[in-house]
Amino acid sequence: LNICVQVNIDNEPQKAGAAPSEVAQLCKAIAELPRLKLRGIMVIPSANSDRDQQFASFSRARALYESLREDGMNLDTLSMGMSADLEAAIRAGSTMVRIGTDIFGSRV
Repeated sequence: LNICVQVNIDNEPQKAGAAPSEVAQLCKAIAELPRLKLRGIMVIPSANSDRDQQFASFSRARALYESLREDGMNLDTLSMGMSADLEAAIRAGSTMVRIGTDIFGSRV
């Protein structure tokens, strides 16, 4: 099963996901499991319309992803960015964006 670890990149109490400081240890534990294939990390930063602040959150996620790879993790997926912030995510190095709202419209 291919998986990504969800990271609470902005440490928001209302969001799930591992704290950035816990991600390396969690990824190492997951990498040991025989039926899981750790592909990377995914983030949903705090809602913000300021492109520079969006980019800052995504850049922290990219740095975390790169540090995991430097530690020997064979990762290929950095999933970040949705309809409202995909430009900043792509600029920061996202390998996967999620654009549901632009395709299906707003949720009710």
